[in-house]
Amino acid sequence: MLRVTIKKQDSSEIWELEGKLSGEWVKELERCWKERSSRDGVATQVHLNAVTFIDPAGKQLLAEMYARGAEIKGCGCMTRAVIEEIIREAQILGEHGTPKKVLAVILFVTLVLGGASNLSAQEKLPLKLTVQGAVALALRQNPQVQIAAITFGESAQDKNITRAALLPQSTLVVSDSATRLNLNTFIGRPFPGFPQHVGPFQVFQAGPQFSAPLLDLTLWRRYQAAKHDMDASSADQQSIREQITVLVVSQYLGCLRAEAEVRAAGSRVQLAQALYDQAADLQKSGVGTGIDTLRANVELQNEKQRLLEAETTDKTTMYGLVRLLNLDPQQSIEFDDALSFFETPESGVTDSLTNAYSARPELRALEARARVLQSDKQAVSESRLPSMHFAGNWSYTGLSITTGIPTYLYAVSVNVPLVTGGRIRAENVKADLELQKIAEQRADLRNQIALEVKTAAAILASARQQVDVANLGVNLAQEEVTQARDRFAAGVADNIEVISAQDALARANDNQVAALYRYNQARADLARATGQIELLYTGKKVN
Repeated sequence: MLRVTIKKQDSSEIWELEGKLSGEWVKELERCWKERSSRDGVATQVHLNAVTFIDPAGKQLLAEMYARGAEIKGCGCMTRAVIEEIIREAQILGEHGTPKKVLAVILFVTLVLGGASNLSAQEKLPLKLTVQGAVALALRQNPQVQIAAITFGESAQDKNITRAALLPQSTLVVSDSATRLNLNTFIGRPFPGFPQHVGPFQVFQAGPQFSAPLLDLTLWRRYQAAKHDMDASSADQQSIREQITVLVVSQYLGCLRAEAEVRAAGSRVQLAQALYDQAADLQKSGVGTGIDTLRANVELQNEKQRLLEAETTDKTTMYGLVRLLNLDPQQSIEFDDALSFFETPESGVTDSLTNAYSARPELRALEARARVLQSDKQAVSESRLPSMHFAGNWSYTGLSITTGIPTYLYAVSVNVPLVTGGRIRAENVKADLELQKIAEQRADLRNQIALEVKTAAAILASARQQVDVANLGVNLAQEEVTQARDRFAAGVADNIEVISAQDALARANDNQVAALYRYNQARADLARATGQIELLYTGKKVN
């Protein structure tokens, strides 16, 4: 709901908006504005102090009103962010204050005079990001994501290696050797009339050798285990991607929170400066006292200190985001969706435990590793069975290259294990123990997922209500500052009430920013708990 109060003051009008500037209320305000703006010579001020939410259509309407000469004011961190963005866009487009032709001439002269220096400056332009763009960038170049992709590639090659053992093998052998044998050592005793040695003589051989398994269930089970291991590696890769996504989203939200705190602190500094100037003017005119001016100055310095702390936090959180995105440490970032921090959209995910169990990659990885162990166990059990292999060679053999003849050897062998020393039984017991461990881990993980989903859903529901309460608190605190300021200006009270109201406004701003951060973080946590965070922030469904 939106409430519009129009107050007339001399030759101007003050429009006080209260509520949410969104949906159908934007059209209603636009209709009202067009009706009254048809009159000439009436200056308009639009006050957004009591506005709790502005959607994109509302922002566009405010930009049009500003372009037609309306003055827009607001003191909340959200409204100040909207006003600053409207003014900045209007200055860039030349819609307010600077004609487009003049702006074009200025830009042209700047480009001509800048020359090559402008080209180098363009290389250091801030990187404009949205939360979706930040996630996409991290998933492309974060080192942990790249390492996970390499690990998955290794598991795929392991599968190819085990598959190769099931296929025929062939090699080409070429040899040329000289041999001399000691007959006494070969026979075991000397024989009269026989020479002690034979040779030397030359043997030349060239041709292919080949082999192939005809029946070996162990090799087949090893291949199946390698395929399941590749599935587990794929699930691990997805788990890493989701971990990086949630880290990037959390850090990004931290950056938006830090920027909102800087705006709120800057707004309070401006208010404290105005109150200090007011106290000083009243003291000069003999109405106020020195202690009032001193109090106002102390409050001004406190707000400046808070602004410095907020700016430091803003820088350090930005550095953390640059590190997560694996960017150049000198790269600066601008956020194109800073206003989205003040929104409370629907979660966009289903909090069903069934969906969470099927979507969480950690659970899929455990199930794939259980299948690996089962295939390994079958391979061990089936190693008791006979295996059949084919081997052979064809070669050109002779005492020299010119005296050789074709020779060949083909053989089928059957291997039957008789005694393995208890190895097979021990490996089966070990596989059973590993399967029991996987089952315990799976049960524990399912309980953990259920706890994470229920906790995130409860925090999200509470955070939405906290945002509504915090927004109301900011509006009430702003009204308290206005009334205390008026009472001080009228001489009804000293500025202790003003200082107290300023402190209440600071706490209300902090509560609002903290509540908005908790809501956005809880939304990301719920998506992570249900295995849908990459879908939520990239729009791509993960298999």
